Amino acid sequence: MTRVCVVGASGKLGRVICDAVERADDLTLVARVAPSLDSAGYGAFGSVDGALAGAAFDVAVDVTRPDVVEGNVRAAIVAGLPVVIGTTGLADQQLASLDQLARDAGISLFYAPNFAIGAVLMMRFAAELARHMPSVEIVEEHAETKVDRPSGTARHTADVIAATGAARPPIHSIRLPGVVANQSVIAGSLGQSLEVRHVTTSREAFVPGVLLALRRITELPAGLTVGLDALL
Repeated sequence: MTRVCVVGASGKLGRVICDAVERADDLTLVARVAPSLDSAGYGAFGSVDGALAGAAFDVAVDVTRPDVVEGNVRAAIVAGLPVVIGTTGLADQQLASLDQLARDAGISLFYAPNFAIGAVLMMRFAAELARHMPSVEIVEEHAETKVDRPSGTARHTADVIAATGAARPPIHSIRLPGVVANQSVIAGSLGQSLEVRHVTTSREAFVPGVLLALRRITELPAGLTVGLDALL
């Protein structure tokens, strides 16, 4: 039985993950780090060192916010805990720093720009689309409460497209109430266009990917593993 701590348990995604872990037969929720909420509805984290030090659990999952996630993950590494990172907005330099810290400590970290299986497929289709159509742009839509822009999914999609040899596409970010998380990859060529679109109607879409990461993280090498593809 894998013992789980959810950091950011009071947030919208944190509550969904807590419920899913409690329903799972092979996982048990033993700790919720759920701070008070600020006016924007986000967890007002300072340090989670106290919650993680000497922790009686096997893995932590962080679903907090971009300005605190790095400190939370560092605290977990110091405590000897692998972490599933579900918070986007980390810069490449921050991810590289966490990767090195985890390698030095022999700790596994896992980060997915998007935990929805459909979003992973959307990125695969986008890479294939970019190989055959010369002009591509990305439009990502999220709730107005999402702090980072462009989203981690959009940035990763642009990386995937650029890896095919195509030009890195521009990203357009939209923040609106009533939206969960949507993304379109739109390509155009002479006389035609093609759109690949992923729509998230509920945060439940992220649950299967998060649970998969919690179950598999101890099998991963020390350091940072990026992308749900690595587990599928």
